[in-house]
Amino acid sequence: MSPFRSHMAIALEQARLAAGRGEVPVGAVILSPEGRVVARAGNRTRELGDPSAHAEMLAIRAACASTGLARLVDHDLYVTLEPCAMCAGAIAHARIRRLYYGAPDPKGGGVEHGARVFEHPQSLHRPEVYGGIAETEAANLLKTFFSQRR
Repeated sequence: MSPFRSHMAIALEQARLAAGRGEVPVGAVILSPEGRVVARAGNRTRELGDPSAHAEMLAIRAACASTGLARLVDHDLYVTLEPCAMCAGAIAHARIRRLYYGAPDPKGGGVEHGARVFEHPQSLHRPEVYGGIAETEAANLLKTFFSQRR
């Protein structure tokens, strides 16, 4: 087994690109079981006029299209912000192996805050969850974005 290597830098770059488009700066990247990037995305809710166009959802859709699989067993997801309940549900349905996230989301999170989707007995799958990866940088992107809009 190879040593752990964070791919949060790729997710952070996607978050910065999202901010540049006027989107909430959240980015995501999905890795194959071999550690190859199969999808990357940033939020596009405003651009697409789609409330489900969160970075995680777009990355999952792209990874499924790229692999031809409806389930991403043994794939890992890095995202800059704790996923909301909608995204956590999609992560469970996709059977993502590991979830790594940056900043916690006490208001809208669905993993360690709020709904805690994976803790419900109805959850179809429970990925390994690791929070706080590049937390400060991810949180600062969000703080800067929202302070510029107030």
